[in-house]
Amino acid sequence: MITASLLLSIAALTQTKKSKTMNNKIIQKFNVVGISVRTTNENGQSTKDIEALWEKFWGEEIQKQIPKKVNDDIYTVYTDYETDFNGTHTLIIGLPVSSLENIPEGFGGITIEKDVYEKFVSKGKMPEAVLATWMEIWQDKDLKRTYNADFTIHGKKYYDGDNAEVETFISVKE
Repeated sequence: MITASLLLSIAALTQTKKSKTMNNKIIQKFNVVGISVRTTNENGQSTKDIEALWEKFWGEEIQKQIPKKVNDDIYTVYTDYETDFNGTHTLIIGLPVSSLENIPEGFGGITIEKDVYEKFVSKGKMPEAVLATWMEIWQDKDLKRTYNADFTIHGKKYYDGDNAEVETFISVKE
């Protein structure tokens, strides 16, 4: 469980360790199918909702139920922002797919349109490293976010314990 003291520790880490890796990059259109929740960062609600969604994802072996997957990378997509990161938004945990046809009941699909992104790489023990990256993103006043759709990719390096890596892509203005 993520506590206030853990979040403060993560915030302290972000003051010295930056995860931004490059300037703007264009990502081409792709599809994701998975499970979702509507949440908000207010009062730590997203932390609870995200933990519950991950538990469902792993517990029900969602990745094995997704048809037409392109690879085994796990994507978390943040979309349908009401305002900015303080408002409500939708979180989807799933896999990239070649088509949104024949989505299983209880699942959802989304097309992420071609857009410009800023890339961040979280390195270290998960989920703490990803939380530190999000703290960095939220505190970055120079990041010109569009709030179209943001996503993380949990690839093969995600499973490397204390040396794990997750890539985060934030949609930005050109």
